[in-house]
Amino acid sequence: MTWPTINITLPSIPDEAADTLATTGLGIFHRYIWVFIAAFAITIIATPIVRRMAIYSGIIDRPSDPRKIHRVPVAYLGGLAVFLGIMGGVLVSYLATAWGDLGVVFPSEHMVDGDYHATVPISVLLGMAIITIVGLLDDAIGIRPGLKISGQLVAAAALAIENVGVRVAQGVLRPIGEVLVDLGVLANSDLVFYVPIPGFESPVELNLVYWAGAGVIAIFVIGACNAANLIDGLDGLLTGTTAITVAGLMVLALSLAVIDHGPRDAQRVVLTLALLGACMGFLPHNFNPASIFLGDCGSMLLGYCTIVIILTLGDMGQTHLVLAGLMMFSLPIIDSVLAIVRRRMAGKSITEADDQHLHHMFKRALGVKGAVLALYGITLCVTILGLAMSLSRARVVYALALVVVCYVGVTAIKISRRQHLEAQASLAIDPSKSPKRTAS
Repeated sequence: MTWPTINITLPSIPDEAADTLATTGLGIFHRYIWVFIAAFAITIIATPIVRRMAIYSGIIDRPSDPRKIHRVPVAYLGGLAVFLGIMGGVLVSYLATAWGDLGVVFPSEHMVDGDYHATVPISVLLGMAIITIVGLLDDAIGIRPGLKISGQLVAAAALAIENVGVRVAQGVLRPIGEVLVDLGVLANSDLVFYVPIPGFESPVELNLVYWAGAGVIAIFVIGACNAANLIDGLDGLLTGTTAITVAGLMVLALSLAVIDHGPRDAQRVVLTLALLGACMGFLPHNFNPASIFLGDCGSMLLGYCTIVIILTLGDMGQTHLVLAGLMMFSLPIIDSVLAIVRRRMAGKSITEADDQHLHHMFKRALGVKGAVLALYGITLCVTILGLAMSLSRARVVYALALVVVCYVGVTAIKISRRQHLEAQASLAIDPSKSPKRTAS
C-alpha cells in the first residue's frame, strides 16, 4: 500500500511586507528572538551543571538563620548560570551582526558608519564580569561589604568609560544651565567650563554634565545591586520580578527602536532579550521549592543588568524615560528605602538584618508561594504604570505613581512598626507599665 504524497506550501512574506514588519515592534522582536532563545537555552541547561559544581565545592546555603524558609541545604552559584546565559545571548547578537542579518534590522540614522547597528558595549560586559566575580567570591569565601562596594564602583566606572548612562543628568542640569545663561553667568547651557591651569597652554575642559552623570551611574549601580540583593529572600522572587520588569523594559525598548530614538536602540533590545531569556531559563530551577539559589552573584548581576538598561534610556537626555524605568524597578527600591528608614527609626544599623522586608510580611500572611505571586502582581502593576509614564508626561500619571509609592511605603512602615505602636497603645491604657527610673 502506498500512501499519497501531500505537498504543503507555506505562504511566503513578500519583501515589501517583510520590510514593513521590520519597522514595527513585533517585527524587530521577531528578528532578535534568537538572542532570547540562546540565553534561555544556555541558562536552563547550565543551571543543573552549576548546581552540581556548587554541591561538590560545598558552596551551599545551610538553613541556620531562622529567617530562612528552607529547611534543607540548597546550592548557591545560580548567578553563574544566569551570567553564562546573558553572555551567550549577547554573543549571538555579535555573531549575527557580523555574519547574519542583525546588522540592519530597522531603519535608523544612528548606525555605525551607516552600515550596522551598534552592538552591546564591551564596558557593559566587563561590568557584568566584575559583578559576577565579586559575587562568586562572596558566595564561596565571604568578603567584606567594603570590597563588594568597591567591585560595584569599578563596574560603574567601566560604564562611564564608554558613556553608558552619563547623559542621564542632562535632563535635570540643562534647565539649570539655561537659567544661568539668562542670568548672564554662563555663555551656554551645556554646563561646560574651561578652567585655566598654571603651566598649561590651554585651559582644561570641565564637563559638569559628564561628571554628574558619572556620579549618577555610581549611585544607581550600587543602589540597584544592593536593592536586588535585599529582595532576594524567597524562592523565585527576584528572578520572577526581574523577568516582569525586563519584559516591560523590552516593550519600551522596542517602541523606542521603532521611532529611531538613538544609537543605543539595538543595544537595549539585545540586553532586555538576553536578560529576559536568562531569567526565564533559571526560574524553573529557582521557583519554590528551589533546587538552587541565585546567591549574591546572581542577585547583584540581575540588579546591575536591569539598571544598565534603565540608564541607557537617558542616553538622549530624556530623564523622564529613566524615571519610567525606575518605576518598573520600584519594588526593590522601595523595599531598600523602607529597610533603611525602619532600622534608623529603631535605632539600629542600616546593615543589620531583620525579618521586616516586604517579602517577609507577605510570607507571614500568604505563605511562600502566595507571597511570591502577590509580589509578581505588584511588580506587574508598577511595570504597567512605568510604561504609562514613558508614553506620557501627563501630571495625572506622575500623581498616580506618587500615590502608589507613598501608599506602599506608609503601609510597610506601619506594619513593620506594629510592635512599637502596640507598646505605645498599651502604655496609654495602663501607665503603670512604663519603666520606672530608680533614684540615684
